[in-house]
Amino acid sequence: MRDGKRLFTAVYVPKDAHGGPYPFLMDRTPYSVGPYGEDQYPAHLGPSDEFEKGGYIFVYQDVRGRWMSEGDFLEMRPHIDVKKTPQDVDDASDTYDTIEFLLKHVANNNGKVGIWGISYPGFYTSASIIDSHPALVAASPQAPMTDLFMGDDGYHGGAFMLAANFGFYAFFRPQKNPTGPKPSIGFDFGTPDRYQFYLDAGNISNLDTQYLKGSSWLFNDQFKHDTYDEYWKARDLSQHMKNVRCAVLVVGGWFDAEDLSGPYRTFYAINKFNPETPTTLVEGPWVHGGWSRGDGNHLGDVQFNSKTASYFRSDIQFPFFEHYLKGKGAAQARAVVFETGTNVWQRYDTWPPKAAAAKTLYFHAGGKLSFDAPTESKSEDQYVSDPNHPVPFVGYTTDTVPQRYMVDDQRFASYRPDVVVYETEPLTEDVTIAGPITPHLKVASSGTDSDFVVKLIDVYPANYPDPDTSMNGNKRIMDAPPLHMGGYQQLLRGEPFRAKFRNSWEKPEPLTPGKETSLDFTMPDLLHTFRQGHRIMVQVQSSWFPLTDRNPQTFTDIPFAKPEDFKKATEEIFHQKDAASGVEVLVLPQP
Repeated sequence: MRDGKRLFTAVYVPKDAHGGPYPFLMDRTPYSVGPYGEDQYPAHLGPSDEFEKGGYIFVYQDVRGRWMSEGDFLEMRPHIDVKKTPQDVDDASDTYDTIEFLLKHVANNNGKVGIWGISYPGFYTSASIIDSHPALVAASPQAPMTDLFMGDDGYHGGAFMLAANFGFYAFFRPQKNPTGPKPSIGFDFGTPDRYQFYLDAGNISNLDTQYLKGSSWLFNDQFKHDTYDEYWKARDLSQHMKNVRCAVLVVGGWFDAEDLSGPYRTFYAINKFNPETPTTLVEGPWVHGGWSRGDGNHLGDVQFNSKTASYFRSDIQFPFFEHYLKGKGAAQARAVVFETGTNVWQRYDTWPPKAAAAKTLYFHAGGKLSFDAPTESKSEDQYVSDPNHPVPFVGYTTDTVPQRYMVDDQRFASYRPDVVVYETEPLTEDVTIAGPITPHLKVASSGTDSDFVVKLIDVYPANYPDPDTSMNGNKRIMDAPPLHMGGYQQLLRGEPFRAKFRNSWEKPEPLTPGKETSLDFTMPDLLHTFRQGHRIMVQVQSSWFPLTDRNPQTFTDIPFAKPEDFKKATEEIFHQKDAASGVEVLVLPQP
């Protein structure tokens, strides 16, 4: 690199030297490019099988400060817009210098480079296209970490994504480099019940001091920076997406539990700063990285009726790189998105689609939900939120954050007294929503801080067929209980919002107990059709544990909250003429 550091890079060249010249296809990762050694080969090369047979030079690189590469590792290394000396390095410059080296030292290349990566490698892909090298002509950031505080892995709505972050940083530890692979020892939670583990642990700081023993500055950085301070702002890659000169295929999953917001933020930023750059957004019914493996024909109990992941790999991803690296085929549409509910692929010239119009699903008394605004002069719902008995995010015991939770049945939550439910009548026609989802809540609390979790749900008709009817009505159920889809409450979107951030992400403010206040926030995009006969449901609650950390409902430094800070609070949701609550969606006209 320009500062003299060496980054470990593995290059795999096709055996058929007469078939070239070949383009480069590169992946930069903090997770190791092993196996190491000239006689060692990975089981697979490239994003999918099509590439192994397609004629590419594959390049894998340990990023700066990880595994066999020299230098210091920084979490989501901040981009430097103006580099004044060779010591001003970032992931854009490291990629640029790597491409320079490859072009000069690897024979039989065609002078063109593509790059792709999923999750953290997706971040490095996004970073690589800023002030991009002229030879870099195609890039695919997939589920890219973009802004950890604003809806990616770290925080959602100001609430810390507890289970996923501790689970990740328990194994993603600081390293002394260069270092080769070593046997990994998993963290011993001592119980398969993560709900109980995190409840017993107390505050977040205890996880650091009692379990990690202060050994991970990476985890410390995550939970101690619990406002949108300069640490996070410097790492928001979207604000730097300028001088992007290559074609970009941004990929995400509608049901990505880790980096759901990153693809949208990346796509919107590239379009904003580089309107002439050919950029495509692809969204399918996938979990984190789900498009890269398996068929993608279902998630949990929900069926998609086609092999969506296989289709993406063969008909979208491979043709994209073939087009820009080899001049074959045609470019993709601006947005290639899978419409859940109807289970069909759609292509749009813009995203969100121009025809989508804003409408609000309003809350009403008696748990009603409709597109009609409330007319009552006084109407509200109340529930008591107890942080010592938080609402679980799944209805079963789990030792992880199961990716299927993003579409899991929510009936278990609707039975709880600390969850309020609003539901439409059965729909008389299909309703298709496309784009971001925006809750507008009028609330009050007896506490000085509270979380408000909003979940948008598709409720199946009571007579919806079961996948297996052989045990229906049979009491002799000796194994796992049969799945009943009638009345299934499929989660579509769920996001928390921490009320102390209602006016500022940088300077939180306490609630005034009993005083009405407005909460307005945005949930990530979706393309979904609620079918005729289904119902639309919204659930509101004040905990979602241990997916998010517990709000003690006292205005305090939450990572260090004391046991006595965790107090019950009475929450009020208003739905009256002068204080209407609801969820704004973008609705497409029906054909």
